Order: sequence, then structure tokens, then C-alpha cells
Amino acid sequence: MTEAVTESLIPDPDPYSVSLKDIDMSVPELYQHNLHWAYFARLRKEDPVHYCAESAFGPYWSITKFDDIMYVERNHELFSSVPTVTIGDFADDFETPNFITMDPPGHDARRIAVTPAVAPRTLVELQPVIRQRAGKILDDLPVGQTFNWVERVSIELTTQMLATLFDFPFEDRHLLPFWSDVMMQSEDLAGAAQIDEAERRKIMFECTEYFERLWQERSAAPPKNDFISLLAHSDATKHMDRMEFLGTLFLLIVGGNDTTRNSISGGVVALNENPDQYQKLRDNPELIPTMVSEIIRWQTPLTHMRRTATQDTQLRDKTIRQGDKVVMWYASGNRDEEVIDDPDEFRIDRDRARHHLAFGFGIHRCMGNRLAEMQLRTVWEEINKRFDFVELVGEPVRVHSNFIKGFAELPVRVHPHVD
Repeated sequence: MTEAVTESLIPDPDPYSVSLKDIDMSVPELYQHNLHWAYFARLRKEDPVHYCAESAFGPYWSITKFDDIMYVERNHELFSSVPTVTIGDFADDFETPNFITMDPPGHDARRIAVTPAVAPRTLVELQPVIRQRAGKILDDLPVGQTFNWVERVSIELTTQMLATLFDFPFEDRHLLPFWSDVMMQSEDLAGAAQIDEAERRKIMFECTEYFERLWQERSAAPPKNDFISLLAHSDATKHMDRMEFLGTLFLLIVGGNDTTRNSISGGVVALNENPDQYQKLRDNPELIPTMVSEIIRWQTPLTHMRRTATQDTQLRDKTIRQGDKVVMWYASGNRDEEVIDDPDEFRIDRDRARHHLAFGFGIHRCMGNRLAEMQLRTVWEEINKRFDFVELVGEPVRVHSNFIKGFAELPVRVHPHVD
């Protein structure tokens, strides 16, 4: 692809360069080039329930304000998670159902089956493990050299945590982020570039075969608290077919990998863009728990979730028809001026910092939200002990996705404390 063609794919930074009816928030280049904020601001102001008639994924509604997103989340009978929670539908017959793409009661029984892996009692046991691993990763960083924070810290820490949650062979842990990126059809991460659909399916079935071996081992052994053992021993999940097993793996791997990975990276970017807040962190490390919630709001690592209308309904002054796609843009809701004070400011001491939509709401609220917060809190405590400054020394490279809002590369240098 020539440079001229590449540049032509970059959307106009001015949201008023197109007519309101032609705004399409599903275009991944908006997020890859960090241009989406102004478009969302225009939609919140002029058309908060916005119909996009034509897109690469077909027609859909954009829900961009905090309270409207909450309304859709609360009313799962009216706005269903079936058949999927992303703008795009399944390709051909390659359906991988999982409990996030289900409504009650099927959703509830399957979610309950795996929840013990991230229950409060389990988190108490996991925290020293996370702290030890974070410390080791940070101690091995090359002081005085430029390196990719995403690869050396964000991916490595979340991959190690995923391996623990699945009780996955530690020496093969590199497969987990690779599978995650192939599942999300990412062009940017972990060697998943330029994989066509046939190759993607092949890799996904290799992933399934690997986990099926673990499943057989866990089924024959006494129950434990890892995801595979919990699935193998629960009445709600032990008889699931192969495609649902693959879909459930998809959900648990992506949920445990992409969101935390990109929040860890997003925190570095936010603090570098707001040096006054970085200084506030140095002066007041007790602000880390609040800062973690603010990082998650600020980054919003999943831009959206989709629902499908089960009947004709009204939202604001718009008529949504049965079968219409309804897309809740969490990234926009987390910048809603009517709900969040000065939402475009990054404040590590923000009041009610946990009042955000990044984890979703209602029955589909992220079950691992406390684990994600604990990982972020722990890694920033360990960063703060070792380094005066994690310095961003080049432009971040953002992923090409309308679903995962994250980073492929963050060039940084670390500056240890000077005694």
C-alpha cells in the first residue's frame, strides 16, 4: 500500500467535515488515529441516539450518552445480547457462542460457573503472586534504553495472570496473547498480522485442541479453582459443545488479556500527557487506587458493546425497530459532560472515580473488574517504588480496531529513583 493510499484512509479530524447522517463510528481508523473523541462529542450534542444507515457492518444505532447506555444495559429483555455483542455478525457458520452473547437464564448459569476464579477470596490469594511477578518484570527492564512498554510490561504481566487463571502451562503462555489477537482479528499484535479467515479458523481449532487436552486432565482430577477445572466440573458447562467451548475460551482470554493490557499501557500515556498528574502521583502515592479507576475510565479499553432490539421501542425521540443493532459506545459515555465533571481532564484524585462505564453495567458487568483493578493498582505501586518516571519517548502506535481501544507500541525509557 502506498503512502498516499495510507493517508487517504485517515478520517478527517473535523467531525463537521461530514454530514451528521453520514457519521460512522465503526470505522477503525478513527480509533487507530485517536480521532474519535470529537466525533463522539458532536453525536452527544446533536444526535445522541444516532442511526448510521450504511457501514461495513450494516446499519446500526449509536448510543453515546452515559444514561442512555445505562438504560440499554438495564433492559436486557428489550435489548438482547444474542447473537453477538460486537457490531459485526458472525462470519458464515463460524459461530462461537459464549455467555456474554446469551441472555438469562443461560447466561447466568454459565457465568456463575467461572466466577469463583475471580471471587474476593481468590483475589486475596492472587495479590502476592501478581506483586512478585510485576516486580520481576519491572526489575528486568533495560534502564537507559528505549523499549516497547506494551510488549515488555503490559502483555507480559497480563499473560502471566491469564496463565494462572487457566492453570495454563507457563512455558507456553505466549500462546495466550497470540490466540487473543487472532480471535479479535487484530492486525497489530503478537504476530497475528495478515491472517486470512481460513488460517484464523485453523489457529482457533488448534487453540481448542490444546484446551481440550487440559479439559480432559481437569475432568479426571478433583475440582480446582482455575477456569478450565470450573468449566469441566460445573453442571452448566461440562456438556457444552466444541463451538461453545471455543467461544467461552474466547471470552475468558480476551476479557482477561486485552482490557487489562491496554489499561496498563493507557496509564503510561495519560500520565505523560498530564505531567501535573504524574507529579501528584509522586507526591501522593496513596492516590493510586483512585488513579486506577481514572485510568480505566480515561482509556476505556473496550470502545463498545452491541445489543439487538427484541421489539420496536423508543429511545429519546427515535424509533428503534425489532432486529436493529444498538451499539453502546462506552468510550463516549465515559466522556459525557452531563454526568462526569470535566470528562476530558485526567484527574488521579477524581471524586467518584469508579462511576464509569468501562466495565459495562447490569448482568453483563465485567466479572473480572476487581481483578483488573487489583492488577493495575499493584503494578503502579511497584512502578512507583522503582521509577521516578516512565517516560514516553515516541508516538504511541494504536491498534486498528473499533472494539479494542489499545496500543501496539509504546516507546518508553524508565528513570529509576535517584537516592
